[in-house]
Amino acid sequence: MKRLLNLYALLFLVVLGNAQEINFEIVVNSDLVNQTNQQVFKTLETSITEFMINKAWTNQDRANEEKLDCSMVLNLTGYSGSQFEGTLQVQIQRPVFNTNYKTPILNHLDKDISFSYQEFQPLFYNTSTYESNLVSLLSFYAFISLGMEADTFQENGGSPFYAVAQQIANLAGQNQKKGWNQADGNRNRYWLIETLQSNTFKEYRTAMYEYHRKGLDLMTENPSQAKQNIMNSIQGLNRLYSRRPNAFLNQIFFDAKADEIVDIFSDGPKVEFQKTLDLLNKIAPFFGPQWKRIKY
Repeated sequence: MKRLLNLYALLFLVVLGNAQEINFEIVVNSDLVNQTNQQVFKTLETSITEFMINKAWTNQDRANEEKLDCSMVLNLTGYSGSQFEGTLQVQIQRPVFNTNYKTPILNHLDKDISFSYQEFQPLFYNTSTYESNLVSLLSFYAFISLGMEADTFQENGGSPFYAVAQQIANLAGQNQKKGWNQADGNRNRYWLIETLQSNTFKEYRTAMYEYHRKGLDLMTENPSQAKQNIMNSIQGLNRLYSRRPNAFLNQIFFDAKADEIVDIFSDGPKVEFQKTLDLLNKIAPFFGPQWKRIKY
């Protein structure tokens, strides 16, 4: 982990190689699809896995324990010929310093998944051209994952990754696939990358850094201070809430962190938590059942 922290002090360059920064797994669920031959879904699963783990997304060379964990569940709702439709659940975890624990940094459901895929079709990523919607989807979430992780190690450290994700989104949006354009909804891929890079929502990225690097990574050394820093990060999100009460990124944060927050403040040294609890109920009311479980 110390070596990984040093890496995040540098500007990350996207290069070819064999770094394999991501531990990746995917489940393709075809239960809702009326198809007797399941082999094509198994082949799709294998093709996606090989694409994600064999592609070198950066110039980083990581030890196994330093790798980012990314898992996806592709729930298919339609399949005809070579056309696939469904939803994609994306979950990302990164290691916590001096522990075996991995913390969730994204738990997001993408409801606008559609792509074409021929069985055994090779998947290639090109930084400057649109290859297919499937490749764009996978590449986009790879760089979103790396960007979010980088933000947890260095404030605004994810910017180089988000710039690549933006390029992918721009190219895919020109091909009129759903989920890449502003008109497709207010919680899609367009808005995810748009808000991550917008100064209007800067508190989210600051909170990600303070919560993880100043909070969780300090937990084994000074748990009381770590908890205080995590509470400070939540206070920062209140400033975002004051300007944009329904901010997409606030939802993104708590979708990933709600259960973890319950665990953090229900165990270990006690801290003055009532103000933070009131704040959580204010800015993340949909997670009220979780907040009621906190025993502080």
